[in-house]
Amino acid sequence: MTHISAVSKQWASRPAAQRFVSLDDMAAQAKTDRQNSTGKVVSTRSFEFKAVGDDHKGLVIQGPSNQHQITNYSFGQLSALAKAPAGYLRTLPAELVADNLNYGMRFNRDAEDVGVLLTRKVGHIAPGGDVQVSPGAALDGSMSAQYIELRAATGPNYGRVWNSDVIEAVRNTFGNGTRETGSRWQVPGEFRKQVPITNANTTFYYGDRSMMIYLADEQNDIEIPNRRGGTYGQLARGVIFWNSEVGEETLGMSMFLYDYTCMNRNIWGVRDLQEVRIRHTASAPDKWIEQMEPIATRLANSSTEGIREVVVAAQAAKIDEDLDAFFKRRQFTKPQATAIKATHEREEGRPIETLWDMSVATSAYARDLKWEEDKMAMERRGGEFLTLAEKWAA
Repeated sequence: MTHISAVSKQWASRPAAQRFVSLDDMAAQAKTDRQNSTGKVVSTRSFEFKAVGDDHKGLVIQGPSNQHQITNYSFGQLSALAKAPAGYLRTLPAELVADNLNYGMRFNRDAEDVGVLLTRKVGHIAPGGDVQVSPGAALDGSMSAQYIELRAATGPNYGRVWNSDVIEAVRNTFGNGTRETGSRWQVPGEFRKQVPITNANTTFYYGDRSMMIYLADEQNDIEIPNRRGGTYGQLARGVIFWNSEVGEETLGMSMFLYDYTCMNRNIWGVRDLQEVRIRHTASAPDKWIEQMEPIATRLANSSTEGIREVVVAAQAAKIDEDLDAFFKRRQFTKPQATAIKATHEREEGRPIETLWDMSVATSAYARDLKWEEDKMAMERRGGEFLTLAEKWAA
């Protein structure tokens, strides 16, 4: 999934407890979670599953002196280790789930090392003794209790980059993300209008599986001459950071230009998309420090003038050769070329003439593609035309 479209999906699905209106608050929560978390490498033979409820949610891992709760995500990882279908196990009574997982860990695979992430949390013990692990008010007569949650079961060399490190680095580089603290990069407005930022429209998301930060510089527009119909237009700069401590996705950042962000946090008119992705291999923490942090720092401190010069160069870069030959030489299929040309004529009211037109048309065509992987690949190709314009102008 391209993280341009993922922002709106996060907005639609994140519960209130996983939304933050400032990077200060987000960093504080991530720091607390990290202080309460421990990564270990254990043998698959050390897992002993026990049923304490009626379904898979009542499943625990029995340790030497205590029980570990299992998250919905780590249940899927543990099922994969046991070579058992998680979707089917979720339909079975807890005792059968425990039996299947115990059998799978012992007989479906050889003993192997597994990296686990354990986090100490506080829940509630109800009068009957069950632990209520979801946030919310305690049941009458219950009392608070600490419990250990197994959040991840990954390969032993999983290169965990802590969410707290990513959030802290973003905050130190871009500011707190709020107008009140004078941050240049903030939660984007709605249709480019500044609005109060609340849990309902924030773009700072953090939970037990993953985190995402979307920041925008909407106070320093990039003025684009001849944007549309011979008139001036404006583009803003956006940046998205994402990470997962438990293996749900990569660590990465997206940088791009765009027209506006609407109320449901869809980002429209994306141009010049550039992405950096780092897989969670053993070297991931070093790559974050050596590769991504310097890029983020340059972006945060850069002016808009250099970007404007690139856009102007792209607008001046006329495509002199036959357009169909131009598409073919760059390995676009004939249907793609036809659709991109038609998209530009429909939206801009004229044929493609320049590299800027190619960037605009390709990005617009990507917007209507069905599959997210195809969208992301096409958006990247649209950004490549601005890079080509720089080379032509050099």
